[in-house]
Amino acid sequence: MERSRAWPVKSETKLIETPSGQTFVRISGESTNLPLVLLPGSLATSLAWVPNIAALSSRHKTYALDSIYDFGLSVRRRKIKNREDIIAWLDEVLTVLIPTGTFNLMGLSYGGWVASQYALCHPERLHKLVLLAPAMTVLPVSLSLIFRALLTRIPFAEFHRRFYYWLLHDAVQGGSSGQAFVDEAVTDWKTAEKCFSPMPVIPATLLNDEAWQSFKIPVLFMVGENEKMYPAQKAVSRLNRVAPRIETEVIPRVGHDLTFTQAELVNGRILDFLENH
Repeated sequence: MERSRAWPVKSETKLIETPSGQTFVRISGESTNLPLVLLPGSLATSLAWVPNIAALSSRHKTYALDSIYDFGLSVRRRKIKNREDIIAWLDEVLTVLIPTGTFNLMGLSYGGWVASQYALCHPERLHKLVLLAPAMTVLPVSLSLIFRALLTRIPFAEFHRRFYYWLLHDAVQGGSSGQAFVDEAVTDWKTAEKCFSPMPVIPATLLNDEAWQSFKIPVLFMVGENEKMYPAQKAVSRLNRVAPRIETEVIPRVGHDLTFTQAELVNGRILDFLENH
């Protein structure tokens, strides 16, 4: 409850009932604005958007979801076994929240992969798509990330801290507020592991060239220049080569923490993309 007070704008919360379970949603912004659906990364909740929500909801009706396959206030009623189950859950929720018309969809990290998969399955529902450092999706993740992530399976809290300090290095180096942000994420992770049963692990996958070329809606791909999952410039080069219609941008002096450490720049770029086409 205390963490929810960090949400910087007026909001409404709902529990959406669907066959997959209950999905918790934070809703902000004017109802007359075009909807923008927000999917957090792995081991995160709707509160991941605290640094961005004031800017985004000033011009959009935002729906920030707690993913039903991850930690948070959503509760699944049936097992999530594969990609198809995730897409079915998301479509159930969005059919209730936004029954008619199109909307913008944005995902961060694992949520970016989910957003890309939804866009491939339900392109008729989307207006625009924003992918923020999506997991896999464009390039395989580095062996270094895999090794460090596996270490966090060992029940020793220091491995959690070391992983996030490595993955979110720019935030840690950015001063006391950045380090506090990362320390809070570590605490949330450890608390969630104590309070929730193990989450289903559905690995993110790569999109082949044909999939990238099949997007008919405008797509924005953003990644920090110091991204640890995969080389940022290599990811952009691949998209520029196979799907030049997709807009790409490398955010300077930041890695996987781009939505926090460079929040103002990222927020501005997202709003420009959503409004200026």
